[in-house]
Amino acid sequence: MSEHTRESVEADFVIDMEHSGMRLDQAISELMPDYSRSRLQQWIKQGALTVNGAVLKPKEKVKVNDFIELRAELEAQGEWKAEPVDLDIVYEDEAILIINKPVGLVVHPAAGNYSGTLVNGLLHYDASLENVPRAGIVHRLDKDTSGLMVVAKTLQAHAHIVAQLQDRSMGREYEALVTGVMTGGGTVDEPIARHSRDRKKMAVTPFGKNAVTHYRVVKKFDHHTHIRVKLETGRTHQIRVHMAHIGYPLVGDRTYAGRSKVPAGTSPEFKEALKAFPRQALHAKKLTLIHPLDEEEVSWEVDLPQDMQHLLALVANLDDVGE
Repeated sequence: MSEHTRESVEADFVIDMEHSGMRLDQAISELMPDYSRSRLQQWIKQGALTVNGAVLKPKEKVKVNDFIELRAELEAQGEWKAEPVDLDIVYEDEAILIINKPVGLVVHPAAGNYSGTLVNGLLHYDASLENVPRAGIVHRLDKDTSGLMVVAKTLQAHAHIVAQLQDRSMGREYEALVTGVMTGGGTVDEPIARHSRDRKKMAVTPFGKNAVTHYRVVKKFDHHTHIRVKLETGRTHQIRVHMAHIGYPLVGDRTYAGRSKVPAGTSPEFKEALKAFPRQALHAKKLTLIHPLDEEEVSWEVDLPQDMQHLLALVANLDDVGE
């Protein structure tokens, strides 16, 4: 079976009090209900699932604060199909593609989204990408995050770009609108792992993976702040988790901001606009990397999408202190 018909499964958990004392396979089956207990037991026996870095037997007990790490492969449901998907290609040469991903486009086929993804569209655009792992995808954006992504067109380019991600030399800058007025920029250096009870969420936890986010203020408003964010690491949902952790959740983030909280004193018109914004206000604006062919640093930058431009215009009109 070719590589692009396999789907990687990655998860990190910290065992909480509720699951402490359970058999390993029992605890994991509760934490990962999308997978059968027999499959989870198989991964445990294969060593794909570890506890504090060690391979245990399915029947062994786990205790509070144990760190669970899963790195497994799952056969996808059939071949990934080439399908026409509108692609906003910012740049292309024989080694790389730079894509401006729109809001709502899932990057990679997975349970519930085996068609209509960026990968399906890339395979339709360039059939040779089936020879590159994950059709050239080396990093991801959430479905409802817009902006720049690099796609490797060859195995050599893929290895080169993956190495840049690993040594943190690739530059990724985002723009976001957060709830709350920041006093200034800063850095969040807090580890992130899968949420212990909700596997669709991530959380700051002392047993997670190192995660570093730098941010600076672009403009302050009465109740919100427009920020520029630079990633040093690239954990799942990193910006969303870190901003919520320090008390400045992204506008529109239904997962990490809780219920749509509108600051006191906000006008009725602005309240409605905030509640109606359908996604996290986050855009991958700038991408910088070392080109795989000539080793020169190159960068691309794209404008904010219309929905975020409109949101910021509303904020400027209805929530502006003029700073």
